[in-house]
Amino acid sequence: MTSFFIGLIPVAIVLLTLGGTFAIIKFNEFRKRGKRSPLTAQLLRSPGETLRGQIDELTSDLAFYSMSAPVFPLFMYSSYLSQIYLAGVKVTGLILLVYVTVSSAIVIVFFVKLWVLFKKRNALRLGLDCELAVGQELNHLMLNGCRVYHDFPADKFNIDHVVVGPKGVFAVETKGRAKPDKKGGTAEATVTFDGEALKFPNGTERGYLDQAKRQATWLSKWLSSAAGDPVTVQPVLALPGWFIQRDKPSDMLIFNGKNPDLLLKWCRDDRLSEATIKRIVHQIDQRCRDVEPVAYSKK
Repeated sequence: MTSFFIGLIPVAIVLLTLGGTFAIIKFNEFRKRGKRSPLTAQLLRSPGETLRGQIDELTSDLAFYSMSAPVFPLFMYSSYLSQIYLAGVKVTGLILLVYVTVSSAIVIVFFVKLWVLFKKRNALRLGLDCELAVGQELNHLMLNGCRVYHDFPADKFNIDHVVVGPKGVFAVETKGRAKPDKKGGTAEATVTFDGEALKFPNGTERGYLDQAKRQATWLSKWLSSAAGDPVTVQPVLALPGWFIQRDKPSDMLIFNGKNPDLLLKWCRDDRLSEATIKRIVHQIDQRCRDVEPVAYSKK
């Protein structure tokens, strides 16, 4: 029985450490009692709000696996030493093989998980950078009387940006795509649009266009129902940092995130009355104002 309890010493150390961490977290929550945020309403969604949440979750997972990867081998090794020097147990070659095999398997699993998580987070970070860049440029349209919303939550997907103004409603889909780095200058940073597909230096892409059109169609139906008037939504695709070459004319607006005035020039005449704009903005604002302040969050 004594040998059994001695063998549990590494487990007790780990549990005490985790318990101390949990106690600090709870104490920090306790200190917030009796106080509340001065903000009385939820906040509007920022560019890349959904991506930011996903990145935070991945970062937490990365921290867990990064810390756990060395902990498990050390735990197994300390358990092995405890059995030999504290419990006086004779460890056979088979038991040693089990210790090594289990430790190695756990480390390999954690390393693979870390590789996948880092790759996914890098892709999300690129997407967030591009959504922030395009969102900041689109915000300039407010000087022209437009309303700009970001990360609009739809049905199981989000629309990166929605612009509402006298010229109409625009659903902007932003795609972050890394450029080749082969010192090719402008040629390797140019995407060609032939009216049906986007031809990048490293491949052809059609999904971006279909996604932008689907989202615009969904938003048009939703706004028409919510605002009480037929609302046409123009699909827009933003490819930040790319030079865009158009071989054929198209009813699809594609731009590189800069010069957002292109959206207003796309439609020459005003399409929406002030009353219609107010109804549209009211519906969108209600849907986008769902971000809880974090300082005294109840979650």
